[in-house]
Amino acid sequence: MVNDGKFQLDEQLCFAVYSTAHAFNRLYKPRLDTLGITYPQYLVMLILWRSEPQTVGSLGEKMLLDSSTLTPLLKRLEAAGLVSRTRSTRDERVVDITLTDAGQAMREKARTIPAEIEAATGESHAEATRLRQAILRVRDSLNGSTLA
Repeated sequence: MVNDGKFQLDEQLCFAVYSTAHAFNRLYKPRLDTLGITYPQYLVMLILWRSEPQTVGSLGEKMLLDSSTLTPLLKRLEAAGLVSRTRSTRDERVVDITLTDAGQAMREKARTIPAEIEAATGESHAEATRLRQAILRVRDSLNGSTLA
C-alpha cells in the first residue's frame, strides 16, 4: 500500500466540506423540524424574509438552483401556506413568490437559528465570516474551472 497523501480521505478538501455540510444539516434538522420546513425551504424563506416578492428565476440565481428543482420546493411551501405563487402582471411567464401571513410569522420563530448555528461552530463571528468568504472563493473558482 502506497502512503500517498493524495489518496488519504482526511486530506481531501472536498471531504472536509462534504462532512461539514452533513454536520450542519444534523444541527439544522431539529430546529427546522419544529418549523415544519426543510433546509432548502429555509433558504427560500431567508431570501423572502429579506426581500419580497422574488421571482422563481431570482430565487434560482441566489440559491444556484434551476427552476425544475426549485418549483416543487416552492409548491410544497405554498401547500404549507407559507408562500403564494402568482403569475406576474408584467409577464405571464414569470412567477412571483411572496410570503403569506404565516410565512411572515415564521420569521420570528426562526429568529434564533442563525445565532445558534454560529455559536455551535465554536468560531468567533469574525472567523466564521472569514471561513464563509474562503469557502465562497473556492466555490466560485470551481464554478469557473475549465476542467469540468
